[in-house]
Amino acid sequence: MKYILFILFTVLTNAAAQLMLKQGMLSLGPLSFTADTFIARIFQVVFNPWVFAGLFTFVISMASHLYVLSKVELSFAYPFLSLAYVAVAVFAYFVFREDLNAWRIAGIGFICVGTILIAQSGMSSQDDKPALEAATGAAAKIGSPS
Repeated sequence: MKYILFILFTVLTNAAAQLMLKQGMLSLGPLSFTADTFIARIFQVVFNPWVFAGLFTFVISMASHLYVLSKVELSFAYPFLSLAYVAVAVFAYFVFREDLNAWRIAGIGFICVGTILIAQSGMSSQDDKPALEAATGAAAKIGSPS
């Protein structure tokens, strides 16, 4: 559980990147691609300040995620990324005035409950390992002749 701050940092930078990308695409307006303008449009998108910042933030998020993966189990860390859906939905409601209807709120609730269950399972399995090792070590010492 000591890596939870890094996991949450990964989640928040991932969500922030999504919001920046959305802002960048809104500032560009509707895009149309043709054979003649394809390369120019790609450069227009990538070098938009909001899109560029979003891509850079994704790099930071990925670096943080790689650090987390070096420390905790993938099956524990990866599901936390679903909290980015929650953060994006909430911030999109306030920043972009996007719809947050009952179905989305219910989905957000399920995501939060699922993440809490995964966090609890990780907490118990990570915290129980030293206690289990100590208990089995003590039991082995009791059973062995000294």
